[in-house]
Amino acid sequence: MSTIRVVWGSATAPTEMASYDAALADAGVENYNLVAVSSVIPAVADVEAVGTAPDLGPAGQRLTVVEGRATTAGPGSVSAALAWSQSTGDDGDPGSGPGLFYEAAGETDPDDVERRVREGLAAGQDLREWPFGETNVAVENSRAEPGEYATALVLAVYGDSDPIV
Repeated sequence: MSTIRVVWGSATAPTEMASYDAALADAGVENYNLVAVSSVIPAVADVEAVGTAPDLGPAGQRLTVVEGRATTAGPGSVSAALAWSQSTGDDGDPGSGPGLFYEAAGETDPDDVERRVREGLAAGQDLREWPFGETNVAVENSRAEPGEYATALVLAVYGDSDPIV
């Protein structure tokens, strides 16, 4: 079975891109090329909230991710969230079937971003006839002072990295 790791990070820096790179470093995925996918969790995957990614392979390789991300110029704060839930699989075990990730982000407080990501996940669940299990949520927040940028992000990282060339 493959593992999807949920990681998160936040950072401030003098430019928008530098704050994003530093937030990726905080999450442990700064050395990879991220390829975004929409939101479906394959039935064969285990989802683990780990905070910081372990070594996922050589630098420069591709990582498949679902990403919630927000960046702002200071003064201000941003929040990003990722919610997920899996259905009961064919084996009858809760959380062993297919599932969904939903992301939300913005220049709002963490409680508002969490509310929105939970509402989005519930709407996605209503579109499917799967018996979903519990909802899980990871929220990250970052605050920028004047003259700097802040980024908050939460990513679902699908497996290990793959060669890109």
